[in-house]
Amino acid sequence: MTILRGRRRGLEVALAGRAFEEALDELQAVLAQQPDFYRGSPAVARLGEDLPSPEQWSRLGSTLTAAGITLEGVCGGAGAERLAAEHALRYEPVAATAETPLREARRLSEAELSPAARSLVADFAGARADIAARRRRGEGSVPRQAGRPAGQPVPQLRAVDDRPAALYHAATLRGGQSLHHTGNVVIVGDVNPGAEIVAFGDIAVFGRLAGVAHAGAGGDASARVLAFDLDPTQLRIASFIGADLGRSQRRPPQAEAAFVRDGAIVVVPLDRLPAASEEVSR
Repeated sequence: MTILRGRRRGLEVALAGRAFEEALDELQAVLAQQPDFYRGSPAVARLGEDLPSPEQWSRLGSTLTAAGITLEGVCGGAGAERLAAEHALRYEPVAATAETPLREARRLSEAELSPAARSLVADFAGARADIAARRRRGEGSVPRQAGRPAGQPVPQLRAVDDRPAALYHAATLRGGQSLHHTGNVVIVGDVNPGAEIVAFGDIAVFGRLAGVAHAGAGGDASARVLAFDLDPTQLRIASFIGADLGRSQRRPPQAEAAFVRDGAIVVVPLDRLPAASEEVSR
């Protein structure tokens, strides 16, 4: 269960259903990965039946404050309501919070169809009835076309691009998880230590890349690895392995790209990538 979740307005700190101390440790670890990412966000703490002690509640407040997060409310049962009153916070009952997405889903599912959409529904119903009638007569679901009329030109064949589509993953890749794909891989989120990405094409991470990344795994040395924060445990491109590429050995995080040049993996700021690519081609 994710400790931090996005809400319509701000964040939800999910503390229900887990040991409070362990949840606080996980929260601190998540916030330490991107210290300023959540700064300025309001938050609501979701509590279970077991309420935190005064010391634990104080630790929660100091952890959120250090990350620039403002705790505005508490969600839960009667105990959470008392806790919210003690600390002058907004209270949200569990039922009201849980029913909101259901009401939205029901409203979307009951949206009125346009005239064009209603005509498609009728067309599909007629097609299904026609297929059922053909099957009862022992015919195929789709009528076979007779031989090509004389003089009709043979349609021209054309080659199609058989390269695999990019794999798009809009979530954080956690330790122990891996993604393998025969095309390009795009991650919208972080790649935590212990996670692995293997792609035959490029790898692009819209977040922190702190795990293992292997681009051009099929032998393509022109593949690249791009990330908003390039801090890999191990970086490979084709048969080349990068050395000393971790951010701790270099400078504060910035958007960068890694590629092969002169038989080694090099890293440049993302805004210098076009110039670097021209140098490779020369």
